[in-house]
Amino acid sequence: MHFKLILVFVEDDKTDKVMKAARAAGATGATVINNARGEGLTRNRTFFGLSLDSQRDVLLFIVEEHLSRQILEKISEIGEFDTRPGTGIAVQIDVEDAVGISHQIQTLSAKIEDEI
Repeated sequence: MHFKLILVFVEDDKTDKVMKAARAAGATGATVINNARGEGLTRNRTFFGLSLDSQRDVLLFIVEEHLSRQILEKISEIGEFDTRPGTGIAVQIDVEDAVGISHQIQTLSAKIEDEI
């Protein structure tokens, strides 16, 4: 079985919606890193030196490669990444090797066989 790592940088108020959508699309879980900060093409505004940035969360999903594209597309849709600038980004990278996910492989095997 081959896996992909999906990295999602999303506004913190959308984290729960993105997590729910990813699970519905086939993700079995994620790691959430709170309070990340990013900067896009234009510099964010400040108010008397205080940043007006919204906080971001970083979500890390290790998913089976056959499910990765549909999960990525669902995350983009729910996060409004392509429709509203500055709402977040998501990327996927090949995972060469992983440990600690053997309990997920049994669940994924049955799901993948049904889809293929």
